[in-house]
Amino acid sequence: MTFLSGFIAILGPPNVGKSTLLNRIVGAKLSIVSPKPQTTRNRVLGIHHGDGFQMIFMDTPGIHKTRTPLHRSMVDSAYSAFQEVDILVLMIDMKDPEAPEIPSLIGVAKRSEKPALLVINKIDRGNKSEILPVIGKFSDEAFFDAIIPVSALKGDGVPELLEAIRTKLKPGPPFFPPDMRTDQPDTFMMSEIIREKIYLFTRHELPYSSAVTVERVEEAAEKNLLRIFAVVHVETLSQKGILVGRQGTMVKKIGEAARMELERCFNVQVYLNLTVRVSKNWSRDTRALRRLGY
Repeated sequence: MTFLSGFIAILGPPNVGKSTLLNRIVGAKLSIVSPKPQTTRNRVLGIHHGDGFQMIFMDTPGIHKTRTPLHRSMVDSAYSAFQEVDILVLMIDMKDPEAPEIPSLIGVAKRSEKPALLVINKIDRGNKSEILPVIGKFSDEAFFDAIIPVSALKGDGVPELLEAIRTKLKPGPPFFPPDMRTDQPDTFMMSEIIREKIYLFTRHELPYSSAVTVERVEEAAEKNLLRIFAVVHVETLSQKGILVGRQGTMVKKIGEAARMELERCFNVQVYLNLTVRVSKNWSRDTRALRRLGY
């Protein structure tokens, strides 16, 4: 039997569930999830292994209007995926099929001349009668190779999506070993889990003004323990005050939630040391963005 493989980009407006879909497909939390838009900043590869095939999924930042060098970096990263993959999965929210970013995404997808599938997500949040008009709207364009309603959160429709993607794969080698789920290093996943908790516990612009770097990891194998030393970068002293909280309550809350998730993720005890540091206007400084991994 000929082995099949391919790279697949998951693209769409912010907050449509791209990261949730990637995590569901891979069966592990690779990409962080938040109710706030524009949570994903980096492209994250997730690898799905099947009988005679390998799918390499690329979760991309949401396409949105850019305001800062950070946002431009995120959107450029998403659009560059059109050239780097074999198959496009465009994802929309069933409740928002008229999102302003969608026409531009479809236009770029058409120009790429690559197989494209449309995923209508969050069908668990509405009535089935609401799905048909959305399918009809995009069927009229006669562009997509398949239109598949799914609930990334619950898994409904995901097997059908994977089968539709499999039919578009071409003969090729397995690019990754069968036990590998992502190309990201552990330190990236650690920093992302911490950043997710910042999104969870803080409000307004603070999550978007925060970045996390893991400075050092120490492994004590005899104690089944990881010591993780991480820095949360913010842009102003006032943001640092909010993030630290009165008598350190906020940073403790974030650290405790992150520590518990890190222990589940790595199946070890975790000691997490969080430091909050002001890196003035880092999201507008191209050199700082490179230093922080964007």
